[in-house]
Amino acid sequence: MDACNLLLRRPWQYDREVIHDGRKNAYSFKLNKKTITLAPQTTSQTPSKEPTRKILFLNSTQLEKVFQKHKPLIALLIAETNQERKQPEFHSKVHHLLDEFTDVFPQELPRGLPPLRGIEHHIDLDLGVPLPNRPTYWCNPKKSKELQRQVEELISIGFVRESMKPCSVPALLVPKKDGTYPMCIDSWAIN
Repeated sequence: MDACNLLLRRPWQYDREVIHDGRKNAYSFKLNKKTITLAPQTTSQTPSKEPTRKILFLNSTQLEKVFQKHKPLIALLIAETNQERKQPEFHSKVHHLLDEFTDVFPQELPRGLPPLRGIEHHIDLDLGVPLPNRPTYWCNPKKSKELQRQVEELISIGFVRESMKPCSVPALLVPKKDGTYPMCIDSWAIN
């Protein structure tokens, strides 16, 4: 049996009337009239080497054979771009696939929200539970202007729209090494 780390959260412990032995760092509970004890892994039990993961690299002839079998294939193609042509050089069948599915990855994203489909996802709120309205994060005037600019840009493109929902979710900017500030939404409380 492979060993793994477990996070035993409070509701799970409460529901099973778990007893924690602080000295041994072990958790005991009853399951089907049997006592189960979960204890940390000792150094003698730890595997000596990491489990091997199968990574498959194919050259062009092997890839050609897979194409000929007409089986589903997910491939990551890595190619250096030719500086003169600015186009990576792929196998002709790969070019055919890229041409066939150009609509999947357009050069520019379409404006507006996606069309309504058969299933619309929403968050079901529990009745009688107060809404998790969180205060906004403090940010300096420079970041505040950048956040406002990003929100206005998303509204103008049509990727977001003003919400009339009774709860709010705070947004913040996280600096990256290249000096940009991508926006992050902290939806932890509502989720």
